[in-house]
Amino acid sequence: MKIAVTGSIATDHLMSFEGRFADSLVPEALAKISVSFLVDDLEVRRGGVGANIAFGMGCLGLRPILVGAVGEDFEPYRSWLDRHGVDTASVLVSEIKHTARFVCTTDRDQAQIASFYAGAMSEAREIELGPIADRVGGLDLVLIGANDPAAMARHTTECRERGIPFIADPSQQVAWLSGEDIANLVNGAAYLFTNEYEAAVVEKKTGWSAADIAARVDVRITTLGADGARVEARGQDPVHIPVAAVERIVEPTGVGDAFRAGFLAGRSWDLGLERSAQVGSVLAAHVVETLGTQEYRLASDTFLKRLSDAYGSAAAVEVEPHLAVLRA
Repeated sequence: MKIAVTGSIATDHLMSFEGRFADSLVPEALAKISVSFLVDDLEVRRGGVGANIAFGMGCLGLRPILVGAVGEDFEPYRSWLDRHGVDTASVLVSEIKHTARFVCTTDRDQAQIASFYAGAMSEAREIELGPIADRVGGLDLVLIGANDPAAMARHTTECRERGIPFIADPSQQVAWLSGEDIANLVNGAAYLFTNEYEAAVVEKKTGWSAADIAARVDVRITTLGADGARVEARGQDPVHIPVAAVERIVEPTGVGDAFRAGFLAGRSWDLGLERSAQVGSVLAAHVVETLGTQEYRLASDTFLKRLSDAYGSAAAVEVEPHLAVLRA
């Protein structure tokens, strides 16, 4: 199955300040604020929902096609993704803007001062899916993830016009999109991915009920945090998938992206919806135990054991043949 993953590609620049911001901020002078903090460390992490999802799929042996816009500073990141099985040939490189980045400083009280630079992401609206489909010999599925809103709308429209099944995955962009925008993204989707909060926002902004949405998409997947996920396919009873056990919780960032990657891997292997969601849950468990969204390593024997422990030996038996090319 040839799957294109469209969405943000970014880096996170995370710094720690051992003092307290509050000690340096004067409330009555905030209108003329000009301060500088000496930080103690800097972590640069690879991220962006599109890249995170594609990375997870690549680690499971797939060859996802990443679609997004970056700056000329992307080359080291591109090399990393290429080594982990991601097709980056269709990533647009801006001639004038840097790759999107999140810059955040956290003090000892966990207060944060942060900025997000969209940068080259705004040029994703210039990407046409047709030439990408021609290059790879056709697309079976396109995931439309959080990105430049105009890009999300364009990719959705093009999928409809070309008859390519698509996944609506607006995630954090639901807070900024209008009800009309969200309706355009969701209507006719093969799959709709949201968490519980996003699901409520989709319903509120569109004015659609859960039943209305069920009539407009083939499969609705709602992640429920520590309570797992719910999969609702048209004409079938909902299925609840509990989370896979984790050894320790390090950081939850990127867990939802990993779940999507595992789910899509399962579907590309022709697994059922429930089994695919179980694969997603096990991959998500790897991420929550790791600092960073793309720093986990996979081993087939460990992955299968965790799958078996969580969902039974039949799950491991069904998935095992597909992990022969698993990338660590």
